[in-house]
Amino acid sequence: MRTITTIGLDIAKSVFQVHGVDADGDVVLRRQLKRRYVLSFFQKLPPCLIGIEACASSHYWSRELQALGHTVRLMPPAYVKPYVKRQKNDAADAEAICEAVTRPNMRFVPTKTPEQQSCLMLHRTRHLFIRQQTALINSIRAHLAEFGIVAPVGRNGVAQLLEVVADANDARLPEIARACVAALGSQLQALKAQILAFDRCIMAWHRSNETSKRLDAIPGVGPALATALVASVADPKAFRSGRDFSAWIGLVPKQNSSGGKDKLGSISKQGDRYLRSLFTAGALAVIRYAKLHGTKHRPWLTALLARRPTKVAAIALGNKMARMAWAMMTRGERYKEPVALAA
Repeated sequence: MRTITTIGLDIAKSVFQVHGVDADGDVVLRRQLKRRYVLSFFQKLPPCLIGIEACASSHYWSRELQALGHTVRLMPPAYVKPYVKRQKNDAADAEAICEAVTRPNMRFVPTKTPEQQSCLMLHRTRHLFIRQQTALINSIRAHLAEFGIVAPVGRNGVAQLLEVVADANDARLPEIARACVAALGSQLQALKAQILAFDRCIMAWHRSNETSKRLDAIPGVGPALATALVASVADPKAFRSGRDFSAWIGLVPKQNSSGGKDKLGSISKQGDRYLRSLFTAGALAVIRYAKLHGTKHRPWLTALLARRPTKVAAIALGNKMARMAWAMMTRGERYKEPVALAA
């Protein structure tokens, strides 16, 4: 049997598809593998290049296959799709992965460590709980509004509504409705306690990581954004520049340029939505603080706010923050105050 040099591995929940070629590019292997046989199959192969789409469980398989001596490259699925011929199926996907991984201009995704994935799980779980909390609050407000019971916007308003529910002497609310809303209220309190516990976990992870503590010094970057950056970016040097890093997050404008004429539109929003929302929230916090305490020490931001709306300025500031964060992670430097602020 000819030696396999490159393999395209299409991973799934149960059945994996393998497509292997030799040094001349000739197809040597096409077969399906059950999940339990994957590691034993690759353990028998000589070291080779393995391409995998960066999707669910891909980082786990990358670490396991690298431990067997293979070279593993993860690729964004959007960059593999152009190599799929005609119909889409597991065999065609594996062949496309095998072709894409050998392209010299292909962009690869660095493999995350278990610690980074654990920190990302902290953020994802906390974010899920926050969405569930919002849904519960909206549900409580909507149900009570059906009986003419409303409260001001904000957490204090929700507390007032729950006080009405707890008051058994309030005749506006029937007993069945009171029991239902009380159950929603107990779930809301449990969610708040869980979110607080995850906030403490994120803070503890932040204090234990040197890079995260350095990023925290950037105005607008707090422990949540700092830890999310460290967990999401396995290798900051994989990006050629700060602009590439900002484009990966989706904070740069879309281009529709042709004939030497540059046409820039709204931001692409093609990157990590969670990181982009954190950068935007941090930038808005900086702008809000600057408006309260004066913007004379931030000439760039002052000039930007004079000619652009606040939210547009927040995106521009978030873009700038992302580039600073990339530079600090790549060079291992600490945050340096601009000359205007240092003066």
